[in-house]
Parts: sequence; structure tokens; C-alpha cells
Amino acid sequence: MDSKVSSLLFIAILCLISSTSTAFNITKILAQYPEFVSFNDLLTQSGLAKEMSSRETITVLALDNSSIGGLSGRPLDIAKRILSAHVILDYYDQIKLSKLKKASTIVTTLFQASGAADDRQGFLNISRTAEGIKFGSAVKGAPLVASLVKPVYAQPYNISVLQVSEPIEAPGIDNMAPPPPPAAVPKKAPAPTAKSPTKAPAPSMVEPSTPTESPTEGPVAADGPVADVPTASPLADAPMADETTAEAASSQVHTGGAVVVIGLLACMMGF
Repeated sequence: MDSKVSSLLFIAILCLISSTSTAFNITKILAQYPEFVSFNDLLTQSGLAKEMSSRETITVLALDNSSIGGLSGRPLDIAKRILSAHVILDYYDQIKLSKLKKASTIVTTLFQASGAADDRQGFLNISRTAEGIKFGSAVKGAPLVASLVKPVYAQPYNISVLQVSEPIEAPGIDNMAPPPPPAAVPKKAPAPTAKSPTKAPAPSMVEPSTPTESPTEGPVAADGPVADVPTASPLADAPMADETTAEAASSQVHTGGAVVVIGLLACMMGF
């Protein structure tokens, strides 16, 4: 008996877990309604259908074929931005909307989660008015442009599809500039380091030219003193000339003295 109770309890827990974690496929859900064929196709082409199906809880503000015509002719990236602002990251069905306590409620959309939204472009304003529930961008000064038409589909607390009267376009969402390309500055950084090694060998190539020129200049400078040596040698011979003159003078003195002596002897013999 206890084993049967345990088995039934285990099965009940599995059913509860499977029911709470059941994934939804927005493409299959919208395929049941022919009036949303264009809306469904655009979600698939832009890749939003895959992003939406990966979420646990969303509310889709759907546009019928007559209301989405203006978006079909826009560039796909712009259409994706606008449609991603039609996906609320919370669960709102008609009952919950009717019980809103505030006259105006700000909710977060899938466009805000993408990180591409500027200012309050990724938020929607849900307001209770005398004409009913209205939707608009949460950007300051943006009007309430779309009205709730009817509920389309609901899987409580996972997904709710509500039809709205016209697209909700946040101001400036269609002319947002693309982000600048990254890593442009780091590519320029290695340039100075690459030039340094190429200029370094330049001084080493100029320096060897100095010793190669010195041997050619050495002999030219050395020839000067060698040529002057013979010209200075006659100055050294001058004392030799004086000595010769002195010897000649001394020999003349001796000769003269001898002549005088001979003359005196001749005179003495004569007498």
C-alpha cells in the first residue's frame, strides 16, 4: 500500500514539474491563427521567434496582417528592434490588465534585454484610460498609440498573446547608429615597437667607416716629416765647415811662423 502511494506521489511530482517547465513555441502558437501569418513570418526571419521561445515568461503584443504592413517594408534589423519592443518580459493576460492598480505601469521588453536600447526605448507604458487599455513607448513625451484589441492565446504564467491595434515604435529606434568597430586602437600600438629594431642597426653600419678611412689618411700625414728630414740635414753640416776653416787658419799661422824663422836665420848668416 505504501509503495503504491509513493509511486502515485512520484508521478504527481513529475507531472507538476513537467507542466511548470513546459517550453512554448511561438511559431507553432501563431500558426493556428491565419490573421497573424505576416507577424509570425517576420518573427522567424528576424530571429526573434527563437529568442522568445527560450524565455520562460513573456507577453506578446501581436499585430494582424493589416496592421503589420508598414513593418514588412522596413530593413530587417529595424523591424527586429521594433518587434522586440512588443515582447514584454512578464505575464499579462486580460484579467491581470484589468486589475492593474496604477493608471500607468512601466514594463520591460525584450529590446531592453538586448542591450541595444537607448534611454527608455526598451520599456513600454501600459495605461488604463476611458477608452480601455492602451500601450505606448515609455520614452518621455511618447504617445499611447496602440489599443488592446483582444486576447489571442494564454498559457498561464508562461506566455500570453494579446492583439494590439498598431505597431509601437519608440522615438529614434529606426535611426540608431551602429556601434563603432572595436579593437581599432590596439592594432596601432605595435607600430612603434616594430620600427625600433629596423633603425637600431643604422649607427653600427656608419661606425665601421671611420676605421677604414684612417689608414688612408695615415701615410699622407706621415709623408710630410719624411720629406723635410733631408732638407734640414745641411744645417747639421755647418759646424764641419767651421772646423775646416779653423784648421786652414791654423795651418796658415804655422806656415807664416816658419817663414819668419827662416828669414831671421838667413839674416843672421848673412851678417
